[in-house]
Amino acid sequence: MTFEPWTSYALEWANLLLRWTHVITAIAWVGSSFYFVWLDNSLTRPEDAALRDKGVGGELWAVHGGGFYNPQKYLGAPPTVPKRLHWFFWESYSTWLSGFALFTVLYLFQAGTFLIDASVHKWSALAAVHTALGFLAGFWLVYDLICRTCGHRRLGPLGGDALVGLLVSGVIVGAAWLACQLFAGRAAFLLVGAMLATAMSANVFFWIIPGQRKVVAALQAGQPVDPVHGQRGKQRSVHNTYFTLPVLIAMLSNHYGWLTGAPHNWLVLALMMLVGALVRQFFVARHKAAVAGRAAPWGWAVAAVVLLLGVIFWLAPTPRPAGVVGAVQAEALAQETRAQLDARAWAIVQQRCVLCHNAQLANKGVRLDSPEDLRRHAQAAYQQAVVLQAMPMNNATQITAEERAVLGRWYQAVTRP
Repeated sequence: MTFEPWTSYALEWANLLLRWTHVITAIAWVGSSFYFVWLDNSLTRPEDAALRDKGVGGELWAVHGGGFYNPQKYLGAPPTVPKRLHWFFWESYSTWLSGFALFTVLYLFQAGTFLIDASVHKWSALAAVHTALGFLAGFWLVYDLICRTCGHRRLGPLGGDALVGLLVSGVIVGAAWLACQLFAGRAAFLLVGAMLATAMSANVFFWIIPGQRKVVAALQAGQPVDPVHGQRGKQRSVHNTYFTLPVLIAMLSNHYGWLTGAPHNWLVLALMMLVGALVRQFFVARHKAAVAGRAAPWGWAVAAVVLLLGVIFWLAPTPRPAGVVGAVQAEALAQETRAQLDARAWAIVQQRCVLCHNAQLANKGVRLDSPEDLRRHAQAAYQQAVVLQAMPMNNATQITAEERAVLGRWYQAVTRP
C-alpha cells in the first residue's frame, strides 16, 4: 500500500476524532453558557430577609432529576470565598483548541483543496493560510477595541451596548463579504464562524476569567472589590450568548453547497447569522418577561421567522410547471439512449471525480474509477454532485452546470424501472 492512502486514512481519523471532541466540548460550553444566561434572567429577589442581609440579590428554586436546587446570586461578592469554587473556563478553552486543531487538519493543511476556489480568487495556499489566520486574530482585535472604546459611550439615541452591537454587526458583515471574495464558499462561511468563536473564547481568556480572579484575590485579601470586573465580564458574556447561534449556522453550513455557493453568498451568511441572533434575543427576552409576568416577546421570533422565510424564497429555484419539466426531461431522455448517457456520465466522472475517488485515494470510501463503481455509488454521486452541488470540493475540477445536468439525467435513467 502506498503512503498517500495511509496519509488520507490518518487525516480522516484525525478529522473524526477532533470533530467528535469539538462537538462534545462545544455542547458543554454552549450548554453552561445558555444555562447561566437563563439563570441570570430568571432570578427573583429573595423573600428571606436573612438571604438579603447576606448580600443575595437573586435566587431560584428548581427541580430536576428528582432533586431540588436553590441557586443564589450575590449582588457584588459573597462575604467569604469558599475553598471549593468551580470555575467555568475549560469548556471554552477545550472547544476553541479542538476547533482550531480541526480547522488546521482539514483546512490549513489542505488549503489548496479546502480554502481555495480558483473561480473565486486564485492565489497561493500559503497566502490563503496566512489570511485565514489574520481573520481570526484581526476580528478579535477590532471587536475588543470597539468594546473598550465604545462600551460606555452614547451616539445620539444609541447607548453603549447598542452602539457596540451596531459596530460589531457592521464588522461581521464586512468580514463575511471579504471572506466570500477571497475563499471558497464553504471555507468563507466556516472562517467567519471561527472568527466569532475565537472572539468568544478570547472574551473568556482575556476578560471574564482574569476579572473573576481579581475579584477572588481581593476577597481573599480582605480588600474591597472593584465592580468594573463584574461589569466587563457581564458585557462579554452577553456578547458570547448572542454570538452562539450565528457561529452554529456558519459551522453547519459546510454540509449545504447550495447555501455556501449561492449568489451573493456573503449576504446569505449575514442574514442567516442575523436570524440566529434574533432567535437568541427572543429566548433572552422571554426569560426576563417570564420573571416580570409579562407576555412573551413574540415579535423577535416573528422577525426571525420572516427573515428566514425571505432567505428560503430568495434561494429557491425558479419554478416551472410540472408538465413543462416532465416534457423537457422526457424529450432529453428520448434523445439520448441509455448507452449514450452511460458514456457521457462516465466521461464526466473520469475527468471531474476520479482524481479523488480512485483505488489509491478513495475519499469517504467512495471509488468511482470504473463504470461498475460509478453505478454502485450512483445515488451518492447524484446527491453530492447534482442535488447539493457539494462535489467536487470547491469545484476544484471545474465541473459545469451542463455536466451536472447530464449526471442528473443519467441517474434518472439508471433508477428508472
